[in-house]
This record gives sequence, structure tokens and C-alpha cells, in this order.
Amino acid sequence: MKRVVAIARKTLRMILEASRDMYPREFGAVLRADQGTIDELILVPGTISGKRHALFQLHTLPTDFAVVGTVHSHPSGVFEPSDEDLALFSKFGGIHLIVGYPYNEDTWAAWTNKGVRTPLKVVP
Repeated sequence: MKRVVAIARKTLRMILEASRDMYPREFGAVLRADQGTIDELILVPGTISGKRHALFQLHTLPTDFAVVGTVHSHPSGVFEPSDEDLALFSKFGGIHLIVGYPYNEDTWAAWTNKGVRTPLKVVP
């Protein structure tokens, strides 16, 4: 699994804006990285979003070795993973982001596939 150490600021801002646009429903996407930096989002066809869930249809994705994990929002503002989040983390990818309301650069966190919070640098 590729090691991810950073996220591009433009990608983080895109995630935050998409989360604001989806509010009060959850936003969800798949993350791609290049040379250890998350720099792209993939919107998964058929994703179902509600006030307490974003259900990915991961079987619709083609094989993509640049995919490193997922991102989704928590309209509640809590950006700790739920039991359902931890189940997804353990099955898909190595890094997962959760962004919380009000969706600014201080209300998000990165998690490993084991559910351990991990630091990510925000880079230009």
C-alpha cells in the first residue's frame, strides 16, 4: 500500500466545498494520490447520500493503482469515525478523510485503515 503523507490544498478545498454543497447530506468520494500526496477525487457512480450515510458502489470503480482511500463528510460536525466507517476503512484503501461541519480547514482528520488518526500535511 502506498504511503500518503500530504494532501494538496486545492484538493482539500474541493472536498470542503463539495461537503458544504451536499449539506445536510453526506458527501463521499474516493481519493487518488501521486508520489504520496492526495491530489484528486473520484466521484463514484451510484453513491447514495443521506443525512447519516454516504454509501459507495465501489464495485463500479475500475482498477486504479493510484487510489489510496476515501473521503466523506459528517454533517454532525464530529469527524471521528463511526463503527460503519471503521468497517469500510478496514476493507478499502489505506487512508481515509472525514470532514465535519462547518467544513473548514480545522474540521477534518485523516485515519489509517486500522482507524488510527494520522497526520497529513497540507501542501501547495
